Amino acid sequence: MHKVKVNLAKRSYDIIIGSSILKKLGPYLIKLNMGPDAYIITNALLKDKYGAILSSVLLRSGFKCRFKIVLDSEKSKSLESAGYVIKDLAKFDQKRKVFIIAFGGGVVGDLSGFVASVYKRGIAYVQVPTTLLAQVDSAIGGKTAVDLDLGKNLVGAFYQPSLVFSEINFLKTLDKRQVSSGMAEIIKYAVIKDSNLFCYLENKYKNVFKADQAVLEKIISSCSNIKAAIVSRDEKEVLGLRTILNFGHTIGHAIESACGYKKYNHGEAVSLGMVAALDLSCRLGLIENRLSLRIVNLIKLYGLPVKLKGVAVNKIINAYYHDKKFSGKQNKLVLICGIAKPVIVKNVGLNLIKEAVGKIV
Repeated sequence: MHKVKVNLAKRSYDIIIGSSILKKLGPYLIKLNMGPDAYIITNALLKDKYGAILSSVLLRSGFKCRFKIVLDSEKSKSLESAGYVIKDLAKFDQKRKVFIIAFGGGVVGDLSGFVASVYKRGIAYVQVPTTLLAQVDSAIGGKTAVDLDLGKNLVGAFYQPSLVFSEINFLKTLDKRQVSSGMAEIIKYAVIKDSNLFCYLENKYKNVFKADQAVLEKIISSCSNIKAAIVSRDEKEVLGLRTILNFGHTIGHAIESACGYKKYNHGEAVSLGMVAALDLSCRLGLIENRLSLRIVNLIKLYGLPVKLKGVAVNKIINAYYHDKKFSGKQNKLVLICGIAKPVIVKNVGLNLIKEAVGKIV
């Protein structure tokens, strides 16, 4: 079992990573002293598969619990869904001291964190991520949000969890597409921050798809350490350090939005966004084409798309203009000068961006 610390003074918290550790969740929650009533936001599949086990773990530690089911879809990340959950939470929260458990992937985690941040001006919540993508990325760092039709994550807040509890056994039941989706974020971490991890990923792809517990634990721990260190230094992206975590995300979010959050999942969109960012890095003379090809080959190795299908360039560009990382008319893209050498480039020409997007269509 690994423990990673996110150091944020009074809002510091641990990320616990390991196999067969769910039974230890109760004692961790007792130490946090958040209250005796757990409001668990999850989806129907997870409730059916793990609900009884999670309930038993909590009951043994003296907690009462209520499950709230939301759709396992990006559609759940909406103001309408948040309002629906908040009303149900308010009904449950009568003569109780409630905290939230986000039990699921990125959608459940983002929605749960957003609800926790606004209900009663903020209540405690815990992330129990069940997907690879959530365990390495979205459950860590306190970015909570819901989407609008105009763009992804446009309504949200920085609101840190009290604990992230990553049980690796949950990953055994993920299908190949879900594993690949998580690998997009892992490849991102390797490209922007860790050349040793990059080489490890090149050599261990078969182990990942076999759900090798030791390999997964090493990968998840490496990514958790990277993100925890960055968030600890630049929680709200004020210094620009946290911005590098957006590698592949600016155009990736535009792809998700342009496709109505249906055609490509988050990891697939990020992989396409990384390919476009690599193309831009080449066009601006930051890297040579052979490095771009090496990274693209790693993306392919993990079953991720490198070409868009059935989406017009203009539709992606229109969605791109609603990205949060715009400041007035000034854009900001994360590109690379080499592996573990990210660079933030402002005011990239629209023609260059269109050409880069055009290369993946």
